Amino acid sequence: MQAQLIRPAPGPRVLVVEDDAALGQQLGELLAANRFVTRHASDGAAGLRAALEEPFDLILLDVLLPGMDGYTVLRQLRQTRQTPVVMLTACNAEEERIRGFTSGADDYVAKPFSFTELLLRIEALLRRAGGEPVQPATQALHAPPLTLHRVQQRACVSGADLKLTPIQFKLLWTLVAFRGEVMSKAYLYQLVLQREFSRYDRSIDMHLSRVRRRLGAAGFDVSRLQTLHGRGYRFT
Repeated sequence: MQAQLIRPAPGPRVLVVEDDAALGQQLGELLAANRFVTRHASDGAAGLRAALEEPFDLILLDVLLPGMDGYTVLRQLRQTRQTPVVMLTACNAEEERIRGFTSGADDYVAKPFSFTELLLRIEALLRRAGGEPVQPATQALHAPPLTLHRVQQRACVSGADLKLTPIQFKLLWTLVAFRGEVMSKAYLYQLVLQREFSRYDRSIDMHLSRVRRRLGAAGFDVSRLQTLHGRGYRFT
């Protein structure tokens, strides 16, 4: 019997709407290397047309596009499609994030961003949307003496296990993965707890307090896990 060649199934389909040709090409190549199938559109009108004509698992949508900006594209898209959308912008202001979420965005990444960060967010969105899981670009994060192992959901300080709950691990992983960036409570509620933020809900504060306590007990410098009142949290 002749052996049959088994070809791997194509990965999730991603539409990249980005007017910077070099960045669009780089994103396409990096996504393809991680098993994604991509299509590129260089302006808002072309991006909207592609998003309405073809089925995509996720859309990377730049905010500053010629002709029709990203917010306009997103608002029109949301009239008929609920495809997960990650907004790409050169602005990192909280007001821009809120505007993006109000327009129907699922996530928001500020330029310049690391590709590891982008893959982590894409993975989380596809999992939440029930799509095909993406092989993570990073299996471990290191912030000596802290090490996080993604698959085992294990956090260690100098080899000592912190014994975190799954939510506590995800919260710490998120803050370490986006180290140096201020993560607002509203953003963490969506990314970690996957629910809307209420100012009367102190779940994130409670989980973070327990993470700090376990880090401190293991000898980690907890001043690296910062609370910026009125802004959010940051790992340095």
